[in-house]
Amino acid sequence: MIDWGAFLIVAVASLVSTAVVVSLYSFGLRFQSLTHPDAATGEPVRPGWARALSYLCFGLSVCAVLFGIYLIVPFLHR
Repeated sequence: MIDWGAFLIVAVASLVSTAVVVSLYSFGLRFQSLTHPDAATGEPVRPGWARALSYLCFGLSVCAVLFGIYLIVPFLHR
């Protein structure tokens, strides 16, 4: 017999975790591409806070993927 409640929990958890990982990665890309022209030279400049936020988003995305791998591989649970 199929436990539909457990199936629903797994389906919702995988949809939410996928949305979180994809959103973190896309926010990281957006922050990395954020530039504005320099007042003196007119060259595009990336603010330091945007670089820090992009690295943070990429790092959180990697942590979420590694945690998912940890949950899937039973050898890592010893």
